[in-house]
Amino acid sequence: MQEGKILAASHNGAYVIRMVGDVRLTLCTTIDEYIQKMFADPQFASVWVDLCDAEGIDSTTLGLLAKLALQVEERFGFKPAIYSCEPGINRLLRSMGFQHLFELHEEACANPEEIREIPQIEDSEAAVKEKVIEAHRVLMGLSEENRVRFKDLMSALEHG
Repeated sequence: MQEGKILAASHNGAYVIRMVGDVRLTLCTTIDEYIQKMFADPQFASVWVDLCDAEGIDSTTLGLLAKLALQVEERFGFKPAIYSCEPGINRLLRSMGFQHLFELHEEACANPEEIREIPQIEDSEAAVKEKVIEAHRVLMGLSEENRVRFKDLMSALEHG
């Protein structure tokens, strides 16, 4: 699998976040900080997430995406779009309840001309652990199935 990376583009408040390769918790600070920067843009108007080049996505990344969708809905009143071409990732998104958070598109999206890689941000182990816990709390709040699915992991993270 290709090491994960995050690419992004924006134009007049419209944002695209593209995840490439195997996207893991090592990118959680990069993702979270980009999302906060995006929300700080007074021109923010839309966002879509492109997973067509993703080979794998871990639960921390899924939790951050769920947090993104919940914040967009709460603050701006719409559901962001998510594009995924991989049947396995599509099943994963549906199993996590993402059809309630995003407009799911099982197809490729347009390719913005100005997309660029976001430099990876390193963070302390403690800060990454807090982001992992927060991401999993978001996922657990989406459904009873997710609560059961991540209960043991959360117990280990919070007490370990």
